[in-house]
Parts: sequence; C-alpha cells; structure tokens
Amino acid sequence: MPATVPAINVPPAKSDNVEALHQLILTSLDDDQALEIVSIPLAGKSSIADYMVIASGRSTRQVASMAQKIAHKIKDEFHRGSRIEGLPTADWVLIDAGDVIVHLFRPEVRSFYNLERMWNFGEAPAANEG
Repeated sequence: MPATVPAINVPPAKSDNVEALHQLILTSLDDDQALEIVSIPLAGKSSIADYMVIASGRSTRQVASMAQKIAHKIKDEFHRGSRIEGLPTADWVLIDAGDVIVHLFRPEVRSFYNLERMWNFGEAPAANEG
C-alpha cells in the first residue's frame, strides 16, 4: 500500500492568475465608471502581455484615481506591485501589471493615439466635442 502524501496547497495555474488579474482590472474600471472599456487579447499575438485593456476617464483626476485604485487592488489581491507611468499629468496612464497592460486615457488623447486601430481592434471612440 503506497504511503499517503499530505495535501499540498497548489497555487492556481498561470492562466488562472492571468484571468483573475484581468477580471479584477475590468471590474475595478467598471466600478469606477470608466468609459469605453476595451479588452484586447494578446496571447499568441505578442509576448508583452496576455491582455491589453484600454479605457477612458472623464478627467485627469478620474484617470489618476482609477490607475491608483487598480495598483492598490493588484497589490492587495496578488501581493505584487505594478509599474505606473504618466500619473503626474494623467492624460495617458500606463499600468504594467505583468500579464495585463492597462492604458487609461482622457477621451481626446485616446482618440489621438487610437491604440485600438494600431492593434487591429477597430477604432477608438470619438472624443465628445463640447
């Protein structure tokens, strides 16, 4: 009769962590009322990440707040830091969360750079003139 092996807590597979991270980011953006949230799957297309998430905020204050909340949630849930670029001006903030890259824009800046088109995912939403 073979000896019993004590149960070991096995961490989730990498893809489970990626999906959980992706969902945490999407939920956080939705909770913060981000505009035009787009998720672009990159797995198999690029080695930089498995997902790219693009969203807009109504103001630089909202963009900065959303970025900081996402970074805090990642640290709390996954016990790891994420790199943030662009907070001082908050026109375009990039969050490198490892397997998920997040771009947060003011609508005018998002229309100008049009990352969705660059990644062949359609057109960026038009900025409201007004």
